[in-house]
Amino acid sequence: MNIRDYKNIYMIGIGGISMSALAEICINKGYQVSGSDMNESYLLDKLRNQGAKIFIGHSKEHISDDVDMVIYTAAVHEDNPEMIATKEKNKLTMNRAAFLGQIMREYKNSIAVSGTHGKTSTTSMLSTIFEYADLDPTILVGGNLSVIGGNVKIGNSDHFITEACEYVDSFLNFNPKISIVLNIEEDHLDYFSGIDEIKASFNKFGKLLPKNGYFIINGDDENTKDILYDVKATIVKYGTNPSNDAVISNIEFDENGYGMFNLSFNGKDLGRFELSVPGIHNIYNASAAILASYVSDIDLEVIRKNIKSYNGVGRRFEVKGSYNGALVVDDYAHHPTELKATLSAAKKLKKSTLWCIFQPHTYTRTKSLLNEFAEAFYSADKVIITDIYAARENDPGDIHSKDLVEKLYQNHVDATYISNFEDITEYLRKHVQNNDLVITAGAGPIFKVAEALVEEK
Repeated sequence: MNIRDYKNIYMIGIGGISMSALAEICINKGYQVSGSDMNESYLLDKLRNQGAKIFIGHSKEHISDDVDMVIYTAAVHEDNPEMIATKEKNKLTMNRAAFLGQIMREYKNSIAVSGTHGKTSTTSMLSTIFEYADLDPTILVGGNLSVIGGNVKIGNSDHFITEACEYVDSFLNFNPKISIVLNIEEDHLDYFSGIDEIKASFNKFGKLLPKNGYFIINGDDENTKDILYDVKATIVKYGTNPSNDAVISNIEFDENGYGMFNLSFNGKDLGRFELSVPGIHNIYNASAAILASYVSDIDLEVIRKNIKSYNGVGRRFEVKGSYNGALVVDDYAHHPTELKATLSAAKKLKKSTLWCIFQPHTYTRTKSLLNEFAEAFYSADKVIITDIYAARENDPGDIHSKDLVEKLYQNHVDATYISNFEDITEYLRKHVQNNDLVITAGAGPIFKVAEALVEEK
């Protein structure tokens, strides 16, 4: 099949951060693009301005006779009226990941960044290095990156950089030359049966690589040891353990919590690197980005300069402003490991009281990882938990945010349940003091609390 034979493309869920980026690439490549989403957004306005036809809401009537192909995301179900119409009219369908995989075939050096945590940050680091190295890459990133002015950048070269998510095995549709695995943990348990099935998926991901490709993996992560079977590409393990191919050493942090470290690769000293983002987790992310850039033949000094210039992406320890002398930050962390990393990095800033306002993401994740979540907040002084953000799920009735609060209470963590965002904001206004640090965390709209707080100073 040649996707170039299909010119009129309809995208269900076109307003999502990843789908909108793909839509923009398609428009640039000369496709006629239309699509639907449930809510208006600036991303939809951007696509309209580029010529896309956008519908709000899903309807059978939107699938016109002249549509050649329908692209959909993993969140779209069979009972979606547009999916039903697509089948009735016998239109070609393709999920987002498969279509993106076809597009990747057009690039000689395509880099896919995978892992349970850190994909967006690492993809953004890579993008910063390649962009400032004047390599003009095409970039898809799951957040807003200032270097490219958004979540997508259309390049004119053989370099393609994208995130690669394991959910519903999406990344197995990709065609990368370089793949990164940042870490592997239990997640997306509404699809995977457990860690063994997740590791098997990452192993299949590695086996996609060509013989002249690279599989860059976190060698300090226990679960990555089981994903190397039958991988033809060159395997590059990185981490602090001296047995790795690339060894991180001499780690230090400045007063902002920004990391500094040395990196060697196959016995060669690559020198010292300085970051402008906090936390040990970003040292690991940066090491992966540095190595992928290095094997892509980017000059070492260019890498060193550009990795330091990277100062974060929207919703990744994003400073929102201040309230009553307190620093207000928002972070996308929605998994126990991410929360631990974010709060640990925040602790290094040595503020008076560290507040964490957390919105759990999906019932399945909250229930299956309840004990891990209960262990994730020790660095915080005050914790507020709000209602679970359902995302793609229906409420099963067997898990509630109050269950997490109870667990935290048992672990001697100062935790409170508040359902309403406005009530949370009001509570913070009454209690937050000078030199405190307030972090809103989660994959849902909890960032609105941070924004509301800084609006009223």
